Amino acid sequence: MFTSRQQMMAQGQPGMAGGQPGMMGGQPGMMQQQVQWMQKPGSVPGCPPGLEYLTTVDQVLVHQVVQLLEVFVAWECPNRYAIKNSMGQQVYYAFEESDTCMRQCCGAKRGFVLHIVDNANVEVMRVIREFKYCGDWCACINSCRMTVQVEAPPGQLIGSMEEELFCCKPTYCIKNSQGEKVLNIVGPMCMCPQYCDVEFEVFAMNGEKIGAIRKQFAGLIREWYTNADNFGITFPLDLSVDLKATLIGA
Repeated sequence: MFTSRQQMMAQGQPGMAGGQPGMMGGQPGMMQQQVQWMQKPGSVPGCPPGLEYLTTVDQVLVHQVVQLLEVFVAWECPNRYAIKNSMGQQVYYAFEESDTCMRQCCGAKRGFVLHIVDNANVEVMRVIREFKYCGDWCACINSCRMTVQVEAPPGQLIGSMEEELFCCKPTYCIKNSQGEKVLNIVGPMCMCPQYCDVEFEVFAMNGEKIGAIRKQFAGLIREWYTNADNFGITFPLDLSVDLKATLIGA
């Protein structure tokens, strides 16, 4: 059974109370606190509506919201994220729509739709990952490789990420809306996220490193008892907003 997107939108998001940004409310297990939102830049020609924020940043921080139900009873809940700039100002809020049974049985390999909204609670971006395979790693079979599509506004494809066949280091490619490879993402040979940071490097097609996606170590207790992740994503300031949004969705 899928969580109703309309119901989740109606419940609001952290930092939204009655449609007004500023106070956290309506989130079970979360203390009320102030949320400082990034001021929306002016209109940018050719930029998808709602992505104007990304024209002024070269780094975003993605903080997964800790949900107490996961901590105490190990029940996998739909993920929720606060997306912030380098100054800690919130830029977007994201919430997952997925099947309850799939979350419990397939964990991180489940299919999902991630809805990303701005400070007016308007959905500006959508990330879609179709369910492929619930077993062990199977990227050697093309139909089982993980793919993620990013839409902005929802319904308009702006980019995608695809898992590639690899031997030692996990490798992914970023494609534009025409399906052309424009970036490569390469992970480390050995990943121990429970004990240290894990960095995926972002390369241009000429081999130049232009950014990174770093999974930040949150401390032993949080890593052991929750699935909540924190990520830092860096990219060139002048990178197109479509590619910035696709990297965030990746």
